[in-house]
Amino acid sequence: MSLTGLLFQLPPLESLKLSTPFLHGSTNLTLLSKPSSSLTQPISSPPSFLPPIRAMKLLQGRVVCATNDKTVAVEVVRLAPHPKYKRRVRKKKKYQAHDPENKFKVGDIVQLEKSRPISKTKTFVAVPAQNRNSRKKETEEAPEELGIPLESVQQA
Repeated sequence: MSLTGLLFQLPPLESLKLSTPFLHGSTNLTLLSKPSSSLTQPISSPPSFLPPIRAMKLLQGRVVCATNDKTVAVEVVRLAPHPKYKRRVRKKKKYQAHDPENKFKVGDIVQLEKSRPISKTKTFVAVPAQNRNSRKKETEEAPEELGIPLESVQQA
């Protein structure tokens, strides 16, 4: 047999099928992902009945600037551990908050509630905070409500 006779006896190239599934991108991309081992647990999503976790809903701070219309600058002070010395250090940050009635002055204590973005820098609404002194007065008035007279009232 001659060489040309052998070439004519071979099947055409189109009818040959290669066994690899990677030819011409016919493989699904999920097969190309990393193989999973039995030691690694698949990351599961939290149950659907739990509410989503939203951080930083309320902040409390002091008004440091009230010159802008319907906007106050509030300085929030928090305690955070120092990265090297692990001592708690005061950290200050200023937030712009919406004050629709311009009722807050410099030095007022306000609470910041998270809201939809009002402008580029304002995502909080300023709400009056309960004074710490008013809480103490409530505890002082509690003995009178219980019917226990105070020592100062007994002597007078």
